[in-house]
Amino acid sequence: MSQNGQATTRGDLVRAAVLGLLGTRGPSSRAEIARSLGVSPATVTQTTKELLARELVTELESVPSQGGRPARLLGLVRTAGGAIGAKVTADHVALVSVDLDGTVRSSRTVPFDPAHPSALNTLCDILGATVDAHEGHLLGVGVGLPGAVDSQASGVVDAPTFGWDRAPVGPRLRDALGVPVLVDNDVNTLAAAESVYGIGRRYSSYLVVTIGRGVGCGIVAQGSVSRGSHGGAGEIGHIPVTADGPVCGCGNTGCLEAHIGESGLVAAARAAGVVTGEGGMTELVAAAYAGDERAHAVYADAGRLLGRGLAGVVHVLDPELIVLMGEGMTEWTLWQAGFEESFRRHLMPARRALPYITESWTESQWAVGAASLVLASSFDAQAAGAQGELVRARLQDVSAAGAR
Repeated sequence: MSQNGQATTRGDLVRAAVLGLLGTRGPSSRAEIARSLGVSPATVTQTTKELLARELVTELESVPSQGGRPARLLGLVRTAGGAIGAKVTADHVALVSVDLDGTVRSSRTVPFDPAHPSALNTLCDILGATVDAHEGHLLGVGVGLPGAVDSQASGVVDAPTFGWDRAPVGPRLRDALGVPVLVDNDVNTLAAAESVYGIGRRYSSYLVVTIGRGVGCGIVAQGSVSRGSHGGAGEIGHIPVTADGPVCGCGNTGCLEAHIGESGLVAAARAAGVVTGEGGMTELVAAAYAGDERAHAVYADAGRLLGRGLAGVVHVLDPELIVLMGEGMTEWTLWQAGFEESFRRHLMPARRALPYITESWTESQWAVGAASLVLASSFDAQAAGAQGELVRARLQDVSAAGAR
């Protein structure tokens, strides 16, 4: 992607996708790589030639082919580089260290209060300790947050739920850590990870929709994440769906997120008498699985609102696929009936067959998504401005392994 937020071509991520494929599927032939990524054999030949020259992949044994010369398998040189990913939330930071293919070496969570006056100093300390503990050649640090980031290159953040207004997250972290730091909206980081390691290897235009504490959307068009002119594209949680609805964390009323985000579900459950006193999501989920019809109605209403809202987004963006993920996926069976009926009914007839998939969820996925900002920018010549250039320079300097 370019600094002005416009999408770049799918080819910009082919190198990263090859590495991701080799890392997740193991050694593969050039022909298998071309088929899996949906690119031409000539593109794969040229791409792997570059990766071999940079000692990021290596040729392994030959395997029999159907006529002609035996096919040579390519394998990943995992130790050529790694990245750190951090997902910043309202009460903690999730951290991972990953290899070049996205394989998680280590993970942990650290308590964090973004509303504290010294929050940025604390974040610098948390990530500084993680950088110090990283083994091997570190390419950079990726950070995902629930807010608008003007660009990965600068990393200035507006996060209303944190009370952050033009917070200089990127500059502060770069000064403190001494390594490249890329910052983006947390859902965009998941979309970037899908482009390199997931469904984006088969689709070029899709939506990654997250359901949990909030509601977010990453937009992938022609193989690249679309961020908008100010880094705020995809904020579907703040689509107004009711005129006099509950107050949202953004300050408006009646937003989709205010209705179906975690706090909205709890409020609806409390109003229905499902949740009492200080009870929260645990009580709501338990009631739903115990067969409480009021709890089922809360989820059905939320599913219908989500389905109607996403139908509108589909009409605007025309994706090939929707990927649903996030903390809320653990209870997707409770959402599904209301969502499916509403989503299909509100789509125009020609689009009612649009597929969607759900992905299982772990806490570390947010942080792995953040790390993928670094790994993807390693091979995208237009990505992340000066920070992307620094990442690419560090990748080329494999002899600097062990240096910060």
